Amino acid sequence: MSATTQALLFALLGAVLGGGVVLAWRISEMQTHPKGAPEPALPPGVAAVLSVLRSSAVVVDASDTVLKASAPAISMGLVRDHKLAVRELADLVQQVRRDGQIRETEIMMQRSPGTPPRHVIARVAPLSSQLVLALVEDRTRERRVESIRRDFVANVSHELKTPVGAIKLLSDAVIEASDDPEAVQRFAGRMHYESERLARLVQQIIELSRLQGDDPLDEPTAVPVDPILGRAIDESDTDSHAKGITLVQNGEKNLVLLGNKEQVAVAVSNLVANAVAYSPEGSTVLVSAKGGESTVDISVTDQGIGIPAHEIDRIFERFYRVDPARHRSTGGTGLGLSIVKHVAASHGGDVRVWSVEGQGSTFTLTLPRKNMEAQMEAQMETES
Repeated sequence: MSATTQALLFALLGAVLGGGVVLAWRISEMQTHPKGAPEPALPPGVAAVLSVLRSSAVVVDASDTVLKASAPAISMGLVRDHKLAVRELADLVQQVRRDGQIRETEIMMQRSPGTPPRHVIARVAPLSSQLVLALVEDRTRERRVESIRRDFVANVSHELKTPVGAIKLLSDAVIEASDDPEAVQRFAGRMHYESERLARLVQQIIELSRLQGDDPLDEPTAVPVDPILGRAIDESDTDSHAKGITLVQNGEKNLVLLGNKEQVAVAVSNLVANAVAYSPEGSTVLVSAKGGESTVDISVTDQGIGIPAHEIDRIFERFYRVDPARHRSTGGTGLGLSIVKHVAASHGGDVRVWSVEGQGSTFTLTLPRKNMEAQMEAQMETES
């Protein structure tokens, strides 16, 4: 046998042996992980239960692959590419898989840049030796409400301390100045002013608390706009007369909106009172109404101090004042615009503001409009 023939036989034998090794490895791989082998099955009834849960639900297998995820879990961003996208939740799943103990924790999920984090409660429990179930509930709204409530209580306490403390000091001054009639009269006038301010603050706190407890209107009624505007002007007549401010009512007549009469009256009265409080003496405050196809715009325009552009987004916060140094002279409580905002929200409407610092402001309250047929009926009732 020639050397060439021997070399050819050895090469052929090597190829056969190499192919046999590869084939043996492939057979072993198929036996260990058969092609098309089913994923670990969910326990009976689990899929049906997960489909009706309000909580975001995720089932994870032994390789940390998500086998089942409810629609809320996907929309919340818990799952990405069949894996848990939240590191804290993935770590909790691994801990539960190791010891089989049910765990619950609060997680702060970071969302897109510039948006506040999402507060969620995660409860993780084993379903079987391989499967782990994670239930996640979004508590962002509850945490925000708790924070608002804490801030509200703190702000109310602070705001009440000011007039109460002032009344106490003035009463002490009256006692000490009992032999000076002029001083007694001056201090008594200040006490009267502070007591009125305290009464306004308490009344607005009551109104705001009531509005926050109201649900969106289930049965709104037809509310004629003209009497609402007239009532708001009458309520501010004394203050406007004292400052020489002219209150003017104009715009479209006989408009009818859809809502709660008392709530709308409170909102418009607060807008007019604010306009009078922050307007200079001898100026004019315009109160008007304009109808659209499905809405009514109630606008209050003043010639007051205006609002800096960087503060416009904050003016509807409770107890927020554009000019804190002036609130004692104006008697403002910082609650009026919060009340207006809540009324707009409860009616499915909106409130917006246009303002130029040093020139004045226009606040516009937009509310749903009653259809024309019902509007004519309401107009006839008003005229009768």
